[in-house]
Amino acid sequence: MNKLWLIIISTVLVLFYLVDYKLDKANSVDPDLIQSIIKRGYLIVGVKTDTKPFGYIENGKNVGFDIDIAKYIAKDILHDENKVKFIPVNTENRLYKLNLEKADIVIATMTITSDRVRIIDFSKPYFLAGQALLINNGSHIYGLSDLFNKNVGVLFGSTAEKNIRLLMPSAYVLGYRTYKDAYSALKAGRVLAILSDDTILRGYSMSDSTVKLLPKRYSKEFYGIGVRKDQASKGLLNLINLDINNMINDGTLIQLKRKWQLL
Repeated sequence: MNKLWLIIISTVLVLFYLVDYKLDKANSVDPDLIQSIIKRGYLIVGVKTDTKPFGYIENGKNVGFDIDIAKYIAKDILHDENKVKFIPVNTENRLYKLNLEKADIVIATMTITSDRVRIIDFSKPYFLAGQALLINNGSHIYGLSDLFNKNVGVLFGSTAEKNIRLLMPSAYVLGYRTYKDAYSALKAGRVLAILSDDTILRGYSMSDSTVKLLPKRYSKEFYGIGVRKDQASKGLLNLINLDINNMINDGTLIQLKRKWQLL
């Protein structure tokens, strides 16, 4: 009897796992991802939760510029901007989660780069940022040249991590998994500056008068929406590009930039 119950329990657990796995996968057996999304009834989007004003949590809800972009796409596909499920991603795992089919698309301040284009497909750019330095007030850091043999913080896997090694190879680069961790390191003096996208660092300088964003920009960062590099996602990619064109033409993109103080 005990052995029989063990077999029954094991079978039930396996069934629960398979059901959960199927529900968790963003894609289904349907060869067209748009049709899969319609059948499922909601769009799954990977977004950041610590990157104000693009993607962050407020009162328990996902909010931000990237969140509103996702809602626009969901409304186009499902005629309801609320039919979207957000899953958290960060700079390190966003490509992994996308290709593991945990998300249909990723909208997460992701710069279009030649390395990433080999792994996933990108929409046309929906935002242009530039890398800059965030420092503490009273700091003697005025630009990258002042970081010779000094500690500078970046996010692991970001374009800033690559750029700082090219632009100032003598700097001591300390990588962090989240902006919050990098910001804490700056405040504690473990790094003298953070190099990242100006649009993200501006959020810290706006909310904390003890830090400031330096005016120099060291790159052009074109943000794109990531989709899987497969045939099933081609139609979705075309739809997203049309949505971006529509948002540009009807003024929605400008309105969202004003809403999130990105102009």
